[in-house]
Amino acid sequence: MGNTKKVGICGKFGVRYGLSIRKKILKVEEKKTDICPNCGKAQLRRPASGIWICKKCGIKFAGGAYLPETPEETKVEK
Repeated sequence: MGNTKKVGICGKFGVRYGLSIRKKILKVEEKKTDICPNCGKAQLRRPASGIWICKKCGIKFAGGAYLPETPEETKVEK
């Protein structure tokens, strides 16, 4: 494997597809835990596209396909 410090898991694509697309894929594929809006714990999981479940409190809600909140949702809340 080559040096993948900047792109992490997207290093598997090598120099193909362009840097901006690989950065977008990196945001989606990186393994991170999201914060539950109900209990505040980092136990949020995505079992399917747009469906989010907290392992701690058991709340189930619809959100974005890859993030629990959508940009439109944050505009409305402000």
